[in-house]
Amino acid sequence: MSLSFLKNSKRFALACGTLVFSGCAVYAGFNYDQLYGTPAPQQRFVPPATPMAQRYLNEVKPVLENRCVVCHACYDAPCQLKMSSAEGIDRGANKEKVYEGTRLLAANTTRMFIDAQTTAQWRNKGFTPVLNERDQSPEANTQAGVMARMLQLKQAHPLPGEAVLDSTQWDFSLDRDQQCPTIEEMVQYEQNYPQWGMPYGLPHIAPQEHQLLMDWLAAGAPMAGVEPPSAEIQADIHQWERFLNGNSLKEQLVSRYIYEHLFVSHLYFEAHPGQPVFFKLVRSRTAPGQPVDVIATRRPFDDPQTDRVYYRFVQVRETIVDKTHMPYALSAAKMARFEQLFFEPEYTVSALPGYQPEVAANPMRSFSQLPANARYRFMLDNAQNTIRGFIKGPVCRGQLALNVINDRFWVFFVDPDMADVPSVNQFYDAQAKNLSMPAENESNTLPLADWIAYSKQQGRFLRAKNALLNKAFQHGEHLTTELIWDGDGHNDHAVLTVFRHFDSATVTKGLVGTPPKTAWVMDYSLLERIHYLLVAGFDVYGNFGHQLITRMYMDFLRMEGESNFLSLLPAPVRHQELANWYQNASRPLEEFLQGDINEFSQPSGIKFTTDDPKSELYQRLQARVQLVNSQRYALNNATLSPEAMRALNLLNQLQGPQATLFPELTFIMVEPSSPDADPQLFTLVRNSAHKNISSLFDEEANRLFEQDDVTLVSGLLGSYPGAFWHVTEAELPALAALANAVQTEQEYRALLDRFAVRRTDPNFWTFSDTLNTLYRKSQPIDSGLLDYNRIQNR
Repeated sequence: MSLSFLKNSKRFALACGTLVFSGCAVYAGFNYDQLYGTPAPQQRFVPPATPMAQRYLNEVKPVLENRCVVCHACYDAPCQLKMSSAEGIDRGANKEKVYEGTRLLAANTTRMFIDAQTTAQWRNKGFTPVLNERDQSPEANTQAGVMARMLQLKQAHPLPGEAVLDSTQWDFSLDRDQQCPTIEEMVQYEQNYPQWGMPYGLPHIAPQEHQLLMDWLAAGAPMAGVEPPSAEIQADIHQWERFLNGNSLKEQLVSRYIYEHLFVSHLYFEAHPGQPVFFKLVRSRTAPGQPVDVIATRRPFDDPQTDRVYYRFVQVRETIVDKTHMPYALSAAKMARFEQLFFEPEYTVSALPGYQPEVAANPMRSFSQLPANARYRFMLDNAQNTIRGFIKGPVCRGQLALNVINDRFWVFFVDPDMADVPSVNQFYDAQAKNLSMPAENESNTLPLADWIAYSKQQGRFLRAKNALLNKAFQHGEHLTTELIWDGDGHNDHAVLTVFRHFDSATVTKGLVGTPPKTAWVMDYSLLERIHYLLVAGFDVYGNFGHQLITRMYMDFLRMEGESNFLSLLPAPVRHQELANWYQNASRPLEEFLQGDINEFSQPSGIKFTTDDPKSELYQRLQARVQLVNSQRYALNNATLSPEAMRALNLLNQLQGPQATLFPELTFIMVEPSSPDADPQLFTLVRNSAHKNISSLFDEEANRLFEQDDVTLVSGLLGSYPGAFWHVTEAELPALAALANAVQTEQEYRALLDRFAVRRTDPNFWTFSDTLNTLYRKSQPIDSGLLDYNRIQNR
């Protein structure tokens, strides 16, 4: 496996490659077992201190990350080939799709590092290798491995010399048929799809990168795992595991609550500057000090089948990718905050809740012994992470899941001090049965019958809630902007903006963009239920019914948040706004809107002074949260000339069908006139307007193209770019003028001809490297590798 040996055998390997690409029928008929022996998983991991390990970590791994992981990560990785870890590469591929919206029965889960621990176990679950698992010779490693053959295929057949690829030959849709050839099927694949080498539909990698990977593959693909954390970090882990594994009933219940809310987060320790090391919180059968024995259940609240659960830290072994990255800081101050919230108040935990689905899936029942205000404060302290979990936690994409929200809206929260009264806690306890969640039916659901039952429960809850609110806010008392949490004057999680990008979404701190069509005001029960609906209780492997009922239930919760916002407006305006938000709604929805969610009848306590109360309310809310309104994405963060800034503001005015021509996300790199300054990054977000968002399947029929617009922000927003633009500061006025003149697809393509870095651009990878480097530099904790599965072919 030495590199000198590889160089001596290179000519022979290349000669074999030439035979393959000639389509030689004789070679295609050979039996791989006869040529190279029978397959078996190989030992590919080498000690970290060895030269091979260092070569992998310092040279090979960066190429794999920047050329392969950008398409092969998360559940939506083509062929389930997750190349974001050494273990994922060795696991290989599977022809079954995780995103399969028509399955009648829940699928078996295939989560990395959870559902199997060894490559042999993954083979038993139907995964096939992309690395050679036969004789470990350079010839076999380059000819009997799918990855090597895919790379060679691309080098032999680079992209055709055209800016836009022929749509009859290339399919970039997310639901495209995936070939996922095994090594036995590679000859047929090469004959049928000679241009479909890897990276698919993108330029071939540079010759030196290709040779580096081929040398590595010929050597048997030796790999090393992630470096273990430092002694200082291990000491922090020990301290936190001790905190989370106390023996009292109260400590066990608090830790269960913390785990069920942080299990999708990437935890890191603030006390250690530099490149952060991320961890996942898991349930283990073993106590701290022993090797972690992960309890693999579909959901974090499923029965662990053990007498005692321990909460342990495991290091994240996968490359950090933006679409799943949710960093959560731990520190001495954070631990003190948990102590303050959960252990300083006087209360008793008399017994631990069970794991029966009807209990565990309903946090209003399972955690009723914990103070509601402590639970609410816990989620509010890091509200972006809480809401981000709804978006990034259990899925990487999903149009059916995300067409339940508008393309851009603001989120506010009820001040926890206003809700911290005994009557509120008693109300939650009394309503626990009406607040049961779809996950209690696990992953195989019959949606129609369940939806009827849940709609009745939600109706009963809302009628009871409205009765409580009518009493609490009689004659508009307290129903003012003082009801809205101001982050206690320092917490910038107090206000958020949610952007939907068709089948993905982004949650940002701050009120980004102009006042939106809708806004949510969230209280404790709403925040908690959405978490248990879309994060803790959602199963991406569930059947069609489970996914559908989850989507339908979310309709209720969205309308509840919107109704909370509308309650701050004058009563007549509430009805007008609701009618505008739900144009052409179905009859059952109309009845629901006119009934349960509209039974709150108290007037707003705000004294409006204009004939546009909604705009006035937005202004007052902005003033309420001014001290904590994050400016991370503010356009005026850019340091460009006045003329360039005017051009950016002009670009920010695209609207109507003209805006519709642009992708969901366009990432723009501007080269400043100053030669010493770094390029500056911007994101042009396309916002799609709808008559209503209550339709499950026919979203196109509900579109209001004439009301589409854009939001231009400073920095990168979103994980899935649809287009890249690369311009100089001096070119910005010309770019803005051309963009504002675009009326047709042909004119849009002309814009791209001048300013875009298309997926076919020979400089694509150089641009990509610069973009990701700038992103990491500007956001060292929040950033992750971007995903290129949605780059358009236009």
